[in-house]
Amino acid sequence: MDDVEVRHLPGDLPQLFDGGAGDGAPGRTLSVPLPEGDLVWPDPGYPQRQHLLRPAFWLSDEPVGGELWARFHAEHARSGLWPLLMDESDQPWAAGQIAPEPVAEIGNYHPHAFMYEVWADWAEQAADDDHDDLAPYGRHCPGPAPAGVPVDDPGAMAGRHARALAARGLSLGLVAVDRGADALAAVGWQGALNHNEWTAPLAAVLRSWEDRFGARIVALGFNTLELSVAAPPVSTRHAVHVAAEHWAFCPDILFQGPGTLAGYAEEIRGKTHWSFWWD
Repeated sequence: MDDVEVRHLPGDLPQLFDGGAGDGAPGRTLSVPLPEGDLVWPDPGYPQRQHLLRPAFWLSDEPVGGELWARFHAEHARSGLWPLLMDESDQPWAAGQIAPEPVAEIGNYHPHAFMYEVWADWAEQAADDDHDDLAPYGRHCPGPAPAGVPVDDPGAMAGRHARALAARGLSLGLVAVDRGADALAAVGWQGALNHNEWTAPLAAVLRSWEDRFGARIVALGFNTLELSVAAPPVSTRHAVHVAAEHWAFCPDILFQGPGTLAGYAEEIRGKTHWSFWWD
């Protein structure tokens, strides 16, 4: 057994559950020492999408190492708290400039429907173009790609990626969610600039990537998202199909990147982490 005794959730962490009363916390345990930090409530003067009766998440005062992220991740099943590395440089998370969305709303969205909608909107706006950038699909959305074949355990892959990202000096966030994808909505992230007003549909896509590609959300910035990937596409054909999903999720990575699905597919083929940014 670790030299740290397993105990109930320390400090104010129970307030992250069930309307802030902590009713959902009994039986939850945490054996990892909690760094100095505090609960983050949405700023009441900031535009909100729901009236939250509890804090959105907990945030450390100082940057943490990736090893600590991995230890909290290993405790998720017992604590109910998903760890995130959070960049405080551009997004003042601690100031509460966030707009949490109900996690229950995520299930109302379907990744394939979201992808088709984005594709159809683009095809309508680019009706006179030749669509070479989205070859071989052009105006015809291919739908979600087949699942990948795992090359490692998703948790182990996530831990390695967290250790690499922690070198940027990121704070630790803890979010009360059953699965990591839901953290995107629960923390009130609004980083999909000029693309999607609501976060819940993007979280639905992340759920699907968790299931098909062993993806795990590791870090968030103001307009960035970092995922580890335990089952990446390894063939060119599969990578192009996955690239089409990435484009619908975050068009900027293509249009302000390599410019074509084929070019972007080569960037992600066999890669065990995916990075997204919106402008």
